[in-house]
Amino acid sequence: MTGGYEAGFLETAVGLPGGGAGADAVRLDYPRFSVLLDRERRLARVTAVNIDGAQLRDLAREGEWRLDPRITPEEQTGPEVYARNDLDRGHLVRRRDPGWGDADDARAAMEATFFYPNAAPQAAGFNQSKELWLGLEDHVLAYAETTDQRLSVFTAPVLGDADPPYRGIRIPLRFWKVAAWQGPKGLAAAGFILDQTELVDTRDGLLAAPPLGAFRTFQAPIADIAGITGIEFGPLIAADTMNQSNARVGEWRALRAPGDILL
Repeated sequence: MTGGYEAGFLETAVGLPGGGAGADAVRLDYPRFSVLLDRERRLARVTAVNIDGAQLRDLAREGEWRLDPRITPEEQTGPEVYARNDLDRGHLVRRRDPGWGDADDARAAMEATFFYPNAAPQAAGFNQSKELWLGLEDHVLAYAETTDQRLSVFTAPVLGDADPPYRGIRIPLRFWKVAAWQGPKGLAAAGFILDQTELVDTRDGLLAAPPLGAFRTFQAPIADIAGITGIEFGPLIAADTMNQSNARVGEWRALRAPGDILL
């Protein structure tokens, strides 16, 4: 488990976003990606992955979820949280994202995405909005195809005070994602929020999915994501594509299809 996220992967250097994690945060490096784990919440505060779209490989799914031996089981959200309920182990760094280049290296990187620090509990219901969320990197890669097809993507749950308790953790109600690439005019970035509040109900110690609940996906100013997470995004705020759309801080764009994204 070597390598980790590289700040110099794009032409414009973008460091691992920091802040907001406190003294209990630990950086865990894996092949081509890193996780900044909040050991108090037992979930990632930040994940960061380098994606080379021109060298991505389509390999068979391999790997099983497992604890990272570099930290204690008590510092990770392990299998007991996901048993006998409607929670998915949601990949933060997608399995395919670090899987590029040499076949053996790509396979090892894909398998590393199955360590529990790279997971967060997500409601199992699958609808168009969640499908959109899972495909955001692909859409941005397609947009960046005219340049070098490289992305650096940062994803994590919003670790909020209102997250409901469940089996010794608190289930995040929202997730954020920021994708960065080198555009024709320099560094560009876009930020997104997924809201699963309507799908999570932990009253009486149980977990249920209300029948009318839904995932909601938004494109949001990266400055807003920094505000609600406490994460410091450095040059990504100035590179936000929403800056060119005259979007105001606090103005989120509801997404229903990839064509709604401002890039």
